[in-house]
Amino acid sequence: MLDKVLKKDLPPGFDIEGHRGCRGLLPENSVPAFIKALELGVTTLEMDLVITKDKQVVVSHEPYFSHEISLTPEQTEIPADQERSFNIYQMDYEQVKKFDTGSKVHPRFLSQHKIKVYKPLLKEVIDIAENYTQEKKQKPIQYNVEIKSTPEGDRIFHPETEEFSELVYEVLKEKNILDRTIIQCFDIRPLQYLRKKDPSLKLSLLVENPLSPEFNLKILGFAPAIYSPDYKLVDEKLIKFAKTRSIKILPWTVNNAVDIRKLINFGVHGIITDYPDLFE
Repeated sequence: MLDKVLKKDLPPGFDIEGHRGCRGLLPENSVPAFIKALELGVTTLEMDLVITKDKQVVVSHEPYFSHEISLTPEQTEIPADQERSFNIYQMDYEQVKKFDTGSKVHPRFLSQHKIKVYKPLLKEVIDIAENYTQEKKQKPIQYNVEIKSTPEGDRIFHPETEEFSELVYEVLKEKNILDRTIIQCFDIRPLQYLRKKDPSLKLSLLVENPLSPEFNLKILGFAPAIYSPDYKLVDEKLIKFAKTRSIKILPWTVNNAVDIRKLINFGVHGIITDYPDLFE
């Protein structure tokens, strides 16, 4: 039996974020995964965003069809050395939706339940999540959306910073969830752009480098609402640094109860996990 973390023992306001929905249980960034995460009681749905040729905001970790999880519309495998040629930014959404991103066995999540799914639109995921919580009379769900951009990917795998950021912002505004949404990114450019556009936004700097938080925030140019590091980078020094600047710490991706408890003892404000069923 899996070791569990009891929700009754969590600090007030602790944020349980379902990574790509609940990647350990169901295909990542899929409608079934987000619904399952809601059923398991997450407080936030975490997801990744890319852009299609016809300017649709799609929920996907890569801006192309990864060979690990994708099958072509003809149900054929995608070779690893060719996956980047299946570029979502060069496809209209009608074409994107025809790929199967849930039937293939995931090499790193062998217990993941397999089901044929597609990459959904951000607006579709929001509508489904909002309808679910309203029907179940649950507290409104929070969202954590990652803009998947890199300087090298500009105009190749995604639009430039301003257009990418605006496309995401407009969907969140249209759905009236800006006040319940974190926008996160490893790329500092969207965060800088969005801070100027709307200072009320909750922005999160994703971090996977071992550099000091002082250095990372100096490069960013401001103190974000959230500093979101690889969980292995969290220590008492980081927590102390963040506390003096009123920054929340939200580590990723934490997939066992022992590490979750350790991070709670450090004083993190929540965690991002592939297995929200670790909480009960």
